[in-house]
Amino acid sequence: MAYRPSQRMKKTLFGGGAVVLLAGLNAPAALSFATEQYHAYEIAQPEYMAKYGAWNDVDIPKEYRTNAIHAALLHTGKVLIIAGSGNKQDHFDAGTFDTVLWDPKDNSFKKIPTPEDFFCGGHAQLPNGNVLVAGGTARYEVLDDAVKRAGGGMRVKNENPNKAVTIKKGTRFRSPSGVEYVSKFDVTVPRAKRDIQVSYYATGQVKPWKPKVIAAEARVFVEAVAEGARSVATGRAQYEIEGLTGDDAGNVYGLAEKLTLDKQDFQGIRAAYEFDPKAEKYVPVAPMKEARWYPTLTTLQDGRVLAVSGLDDVGAILAGDNEIYDPKTKQWSKGPFRYFPTYPALFLTKSGKLFYSGANAGYGPADKGREPGLWDVDKNTFTKIGGLNATDQLETASSLLLPPAQDQRFMLLGGGGVGESDKSTPRTAVVDLKQDSPAFKAGPELPQGTRYLNSVIMPDDSVFSSGGSEDYRGRGSSNILKAQFYDPKANAFREAADPTIGRNYHSEALLLPDGRVATFGSDSLFGDKDNTKLGKFEQRMEVYTPPYLYRDKNLRPALGDGPQAAAGDGRATFRSDHPERIVKARLMRPSAVTHTTDVEQRSIELGLTKDRNSVTVTVPKDRALVPPGWYMLFVTDQEGTPSEAKWLRID
Repeated sequence: MAYRPSQRMKKTLFGGGAVVLLAGLNAPAALSFATEQYHAYEIAQPEYMAKYGAWNDVDIPKEYRTNAIHAALLHTGKVLIIAGSGNKQDHFDAGTFDTVLWDPKDNSFKKIPTPEDFFCGGHAQLPNGNVLVAGGTARYEVLDDAVKRAGGGMRVKNENPNKAVTIKKGTRFRSPSGVEYVSKFDVTVPRAKRDIQVSYYATGQVKPWKPKVIAAEARVFVEAVAEGARSVATGRAQYEIEGLTGDDAGNVYGLAEKLTLDKQDFQGIRAAYEFDPKAEKYVPVAPMKEARWYPTLTTLQDGRVLAVSGLDDVGAILAGDNEIYDPKTKQWSKGPFRYFPTYPALFLTKSGKLFYSGANAGYGPADKGREPGLWDVDKNTFTKIGGLNATDQLETASSLLLPPAQDQRFMLLGGGGVGESDKSTPRTAVVDLKQDSPAFKAGPELPQGTRYLNSVIMPDDSVFSSGGSEDYRGRGSSNILKAQFYDPKANAFREAADPTIGRNYHSEALLLPDGRVATFGSDSLFGDKDNTKLGKFEQRMEVYTPPYLYRDKNLRPALGDGPQAAAGDGRATFRSDHPERIVKARLMRPSAVTHTTDVEQRSIELGLTKDRNSVTVTVPKDRALVPPGWYMLFVTDQEGTPSEAKWLRID
């Protein structure tokens, strides 16, 4: 049957100036062209935007285009976009590390000198408004078929209690059979410890004693000098270190369990910095005790930050060595020991405990550390939470604390199988932690199985989600050009305008102070449906304007002058020309997002009182609900239309 355009279609095609021969519309290509033209017309109509919102590309000068791996909103209103080496081996080899600062207000950009490769590190908002950035890349992975020299972790031991010893990059380790391996990084081994034990004769006299020396240890990745299978070592052995003299030659040596030609994973760094939004620069702080690649940094109720998981300095997933950063001292201390796969989604709850949604971004065995639960960090106990289906598809899932935060309800959206699995799920699920025996309950399904979904809490208490892909890293051209809003009260989705740019692995989305949503990045493995061409990193940015910003601008709520920080009683008063329009107030923590993981964002309901010329908000005093730091203050009208945000500091 021949295609017959409607009268509306005809008016669109001809009235809009498009030259289309109707006779040619019987051809599939012409039909596709006509459909695209009509869609472009439709989404530009005011009534469409008022119902579904609209997307717009951001004009980025060429010199500022970068591979957005991480994004964080600063209390200056600017967005910190961190690439590091940007998943580019040549950038890593050249030491070319990238950070770009974007100001959404005037669409201006600035390059920030980047001292380390923060690619795949972690980040968190600090009480003073700085952003803690820790971990990143020490060495890129080498796949099985590309490994020519055996390598692995070498434990360097020091039995000298009088001094530490530094082993430089390039130092050679010799096995008992004469095979040589070279260290790829500098490593400092602390001095050994003396264990003094007092013992007694039967008479009560103290026996003569000799102090027991406990060797100190540090790890370093080593690689065989020669190519080939001869350099493979499968058993535990002690290695002589070349170049050591005197006491060091007898006290310092290497131990390795095995050195193989297996795949060599990414390796992490210990470096940590604070990014200062006012000075617009990175400021070094004490390094972490452990090297970390793919860690999660979670803010605790007192403003300290817990660093969890990651690949270490030899490419092994940390067994459970976590640590805590104190922004007052700029130092790290030992945290509770507990294993999680990399980039675990850990959220601060009202109890001060951390909720693990089960979502993660991927390294670690499929049968370990994947179950959701509630982690008491002080007691180091973990209570599992059940009720989920598709528990084998929690990797690359999205999760968040539903608004308002006082309800203590968490949501999971989508996800996929472990590693390069082609599994994906449309599953969503919600758990209420206020219940006596909390368990996940099924929510409405997404339109299709979705990995890498970006989800953003909105000022009107909805959740906006967009993008993702059905297969691993968009394989098979499986990017999903869909977006939707979730209504927590109705427990239902409603449609939003379709994005025009696909987003999968290495993509981010965050709420801007003007109420829009910015989206960045995407790192498709392939560039075609047949998976024959390598993909390219998506450097375009797209901003979504929600339907609430297409309502009458003259009626939009607004806040006037007010304080920069809440008072000791939690109150803050702002001038308002039309306080009668304001019905709700929300305090929203700015995002710090990477790999579909954003444990910072939360929306807190505020107390609200009004008089003729002002509104006063009251912030809850519970710091487990409102951890210290800078927040966006939004007020909304009866329809959910938000004001532009005012920045408010909570001490």
